[in-house]
Amino acid sequence: MAGHSKWKNIQRRKNAQDAKRGKAFMKAAKDIYIAAKEGGPDPDMNPALRGAIDKAKASNMPNENIERNIKKATGTLDGVSYEEVTYEGYGPGGSAVMVEILTDNKNRAASEVRHAFSKSGGNLGENGCVAFLFNRKGCLIIDRSTTEADEDTVMLAAIEAGAEEMETTDEVYEIYTEPEQFNEVKTALAEEGFEFDTAEVTLIPTTYSSLEEKDQDKMERLIDRLEELEDVQEVYHNAN
Repeated sequence: MAGHSKWKNIQRRKNAQDAKRGKAFMKAAKDIYIAAKEGGPDPDMNPALRGAIDKAKASNMPNENIERNIKKATGTLDGVSYEEVTYEGYGPGGSAVMVEILTDNKNRAASEVRHAFSKSGGNLGENGCVAFLFNRKGCLIIDRSTTEADEDTVMLAAIEAGAEEMETTDEVYEIYTEPEQFNEVKTALAEEGFEFDTAEVTLIPTTYSSLEEKDQDKMERLIDRLEELEDVQEVYHNAN
């Protein structure tokens, strides 16, 4: 079905961040670390780690870097200890913002995130203040230029693999899954020969907020400031 592109809303600003090699490597390293620490070092038995490794390889992280971060997480190498934290707040014009952090210093991270909000006309909120406006979903993006399959073929393959929803734009097929089915659907579609431009579990807004022109620039600055912070892994918002 064609419609509003959730993916473009999410990816537009993230792509600029991920183009920076050092930042992308840092994000990937932290993702690997936390996934291995929580679920163990074997990617065959740890879907979160498998996904983190796939993202690291997509950013061209060397295998030795991947292995070193797994060893750090499992205690076979000395390393820092990271914590996952999610901050919620309101951007300019009342838009909802979620910030996922992976940090070795919660006080520093909280101070930096609060400063980014206040400098951009937003406010850091309490836990739960905007989380209800987002759903966690698996997101698989297929660039239409990479496949000869038409929309009906891709949709049938996605349904058979267990996907929940598919949207079509002029450029991509957007396939959404429940988080628990993400790896199963991804594997099934990969075995059918599909290649993914993006494959991740992400937050999708349930409603979108339209901003006045005066708030749009402020929102851009807020996102930029947050994404420039070393500890920030992901920024989600519901602003159009």
